[in-house]
Order: sequence, then C-alpha cells, then structure tokens
Amino acid sequence: MIYPLLPIFLAGVLGTSSTFIGAIEGVAETTASLLKLVSGWWSDRMTSRKPFVVIGYLLASIVRPFTAAARSASQVLAIRVTDRIGKGIRTSPRDALLADSAPAESRGLAYGFHAAADNAGAVLGPLLAFMILKLHGVGMLDTSKRLSSHDEFAIRNVFWLSAIPAAIAMLILIFVVRDVPKRDQGSQTKASLQTDRLSGKFWAYLTVVLLFTLGNSTDAFLLLRASQLGVPVALAPILWAVLNFVKSATGTYGGQLSDRIGRKPLIVGGWLLYAAVYFAFAWAGAPWQAWALFAVYGIFYGMTEGTEKALVADIVPRTRRGAAFGWYNLAIGLGALPASLIFGWIWDNHGAPSAFVFGASLALIAAVMMAIVAPSRPIAAN
Repeated sequence: MIYPLLPIFLAGVLGTSSTFIGAIEGVAETTASLLKLVSGWWSDRMTSRKPFVVIGYLLASIVRPFTAAARSASQVLAIRVTDRIGKGIRTSPRDALLADSAPAESRGLAYGFHAAADNAGAVLGPLLAFMILKLHGVGMLDTSKRLSSHDEFAIRNVFWLSAIPAAIAMLILIFVVRDVPKRDQGSQTKASLQTDRLSGKFWAYLTVVLLFTLGNSTDAFLLLRASQLGVPVALAPILWAVLNFVKSATGTYGGQLSDRIGRKPLIVGGWLLYAAVYFAFAWAGAPWQAWALFAVYGIFYGMTEGTEKALVADIVPRTRRGAAFGWYNLAIGLGALPASLIFGWIWDNHGAPSAFVFGASLALIAAVMMAIVAPSRPIAAN
C-alpha cells in the first residue's frame, strides 16, 4: 500500500529531489543488508529461526505506517531505515529455513513459490490503496508541483490504514505459523561450522550479482518515469499491482523451470530481459508503453527472484546457509546505495533516458559474466 505512493509523496508533498529519493532507498537497503549478514550467521548457530522472523516483521509492521506522520524527507529516511532493520533481521534466517525445509530437487520451486506468494500480497496492497484514493476523489495530478492539501491527506490516510493488514499478518505469524527445526540439528556441531567453507564459485557468483546490482536502482524510479510518461498518479498503485501480479504469476513457474533446466539459463535470460526493459524505458514516450514495460519487467522477476536464491543454496554447505544468504543479501545491499545514488544523479543532471541506459548497460555486462561464472548443473547434492 505504501511503496508505490512513496516516491510521489516524497516528490509531490515533501519536495524531495530524485537524488535524495535514491539516497533514501539506497541507505535503507544497505542497512538491511548489513543486518542480513549478521542475522544469517547467527541463525546458523541457533536451533530455531522463527524468533528472527517474528522480530523482523514486528519491527517493520510497527514503524512503516508512521510514514503518514512524516513532515520531512529526513523523517521518511529514518522510518525507512528502521523498517529495513526489521527486514535485515528476518530475511536471511527465513531464506535459510526455506532451504532447510525443501528437497534439493524442488529447491527452485520452493523459492519461486515463496516469491510468488510475497508478490501476490503486493498486488492486493496497491489495489486497496487505489480504492482509498478513488474514494477520496484523487485523480490526475502533476507531480512536478506540490500536491494539494486534499490529495496529501488522501495519501497520508493510505499510509495509516496500512497498519491494519500489518497487524493481521503479525497475529498469524505469531500464533499460527510453526517453526521447522533444522534438519539433523545434532550434526551441526561447532566443528562442522568451523570446517565448512564457502567455495570460490560462491564468491565468484556473488561478485557478478554485485555488478548487476550496481545497475539495478530502486524501482521507485520506474514509478517516477511512468508519471513522466503520463500515467496518472492515482493509477500508480494499479501500475504497481500489475507488476506484482506478473511477478506472482511467473515466480513459481520460473523457480520450477530452474529445477529442470538449471539456474544459469533463467538468471542470464532474466538479466538480458532486464536490460531490454531499461533500454525501452529510456526511449518510451507514451503511457501505454509504461504499462507494457511494467508487465514485461515482472517476467524478469519471475525468472530470477527465486532462482538466484536457489543457486545460493545449491553451492554452499548446509551448515553455512544462513551465512551464505547473509553474504548474498549484503552484496545486493552494498550495490543498492551507489546504484540508486548514481541513477538519481544521472537523472537529475542528464535526464531519465541516460540513467536507464546506464542501468541497462551494466545488466548486459553482468549477464555475460554470469554465463561464464554460474554452474551449468541444475541442482547440487547438498
């Protein structure tokens, strides 16, 4: 409910520049990624991963609706950082728990289904936001100017109401979801944790992921670009819902396909598709093109979101999965800050087309390197 309206709120209500919008997202994601490393490493040494998940989601659920009370971009930054601290605590233990719970031959399916379920929730949220905005009478808005007090009130109201589904989700997580013990917990001794090492192919894979991430700026810029192309602000939640619907519809199939043909074809193909979409965003000139590109962009996520995580689980020892996912998420976070800052700076100084060409070019280079680095076998035996 909040995310598709956040860049519009920052630009049209708080008067934030594109560069600072990029800084907010970059700092928030980098903070989360640093904690993902710590929480993943720690969860390898604990018998239960659920406490990490509960604490992480609880923190985010409490602070996120308070975006509605923000009166400056710095306050939004503080809220986003706190929100991402929660994400940092929960993500790596959750990803490792999925790997512990799924058979090796269905690992891609497990991660693909998780991504699909996550994105399905991201479809309903923007639709609810759209309904609330329509009930408030919000229509076509000019984001280059300050929004009216009426429209500002409507957007802030959406932010406050997001606390309701967050509270419901927390009740289900705490009282219904049960922890799944790590397999063969007794064998995960201190000695095994000390002797198991993350391989060279894992670090090579991580390096290429970092390169791709440097060209993968926050999707908030896609929403701003859509607004430039003439998509009404009131339709931004619907546009976001379209993206997440495609992500959800293709995520399970993409992960399952990687179990059959291997992780490399899905990742390389997805990154090439990403480059094509970014090149197209650079030269798009009509609202319908934004809608079409958002839909195609969702296929990129369906091909890669679960597959990239499945490949991490494929190439690391079972006893080091928490730490491995921590390093994986850290690499993405370390790239997120400079990626969003660079993209925003290019946008402000050279225009949106140049920024999108930059992102597409890095994706092309990373795709070529991934074709060399990634193992060809579909799954690992660990």
